[in-house]
Amino acid sequence: MKKLLATLLLSAAVVLPAQAEAPKPENPVLRMATTTSTDNSGLLKTILPVFQQKTGYEAQVIAVGTGKALKMGQDGDVDVVLVHARAAEDKFVAEGHGDKRYDVMYNDFVLVGPDSDPAGVKDSKTAAAALKKIALAKSVFVSRGDDSGTHKKEKALWAAADIKPEGEWYREAGQGMGKVLQMAGELEAYTMTDRGTWLAYMSKSPSQIVLEGDETLFNPYGIIAVSAKKYPDSNQAGAQALIDWIVSEEGQQLIGDFKINDKQLFIPNAGEKAEAEDKAA
Repeated sequence: MKKLLATLLLSAAVVLPAQAEAPKPENPVLRMATTTSTDNSGLLKTILPVFQQKTGYEAQVIAVGTGKALKMGQDGDVDVVLVHARAAEDKFVAEGHGDKRYDVMYNDFVLVGPDSDPAGVKDSKTAAAALKKIALAKSVFVSRGDDSGTHKKEKALWAAADIKPEGEWYREAGQGMGKVLQMAGELEAYTMTDRGTWLAYMSKSPSQIVLEGDETLFNPYGIIAVSAKKYPDSNQAGAQALIDWIVSEEGQQLIGDFKINDKQLFIPNAGEKAEAEDKAA
């Protein structure tokens, strides 16, 4: 009897994992363009394996700046985009390149710089005021310079400060956030970063946060499937499966649970609009 029970348990141990795997979709490869911030933070490496096991779709991640990610969607080179530049996202959908934008999560931007803070940024109340001080002091500022969501936000903040940054002190790197943080640390310079990437890299950087909390630094992320009408051969089923999963209770929980050094990197917010609409109804 014991021998029979052991045999049955062994059989169950072999069968159960196979049952947990989702059946393979007809087109299992899903091309996703996203930002370096979601990739550098480690979030996608944590949550996408769960999505793949659940649905059978394998998301192939291309991490670039938001501008380039949206261009890849516009050209039909990917099936779905996960980015953070709301005005550009809304334009992408309005022009017919994407079907619909869904809220996924948010964090915020922070200004980081040398602990000595030569421009006196730490006394500033707003990001615009901080940038004015950096420009006045001609302290070195390293910009992404790559049309990413971070770069778009930075340019908007310079415009709000009524400053056109130029000169030896303003360095455009044309690099991702991780590389820019490294450069800023080496040059004892200022830069702007999303908080998620900062938390992932702060232990490797001599820089410190010099300004945070300004409401203009809010940083929302959205996900959009490439237009089925414009690109009928794109993996629409896979794109929608990812969207449905990432805004689901399970996907949102995994995003909220993702931490580095006990600090949450992203705040899930897919349900906030739906909840607001329910209350208004």
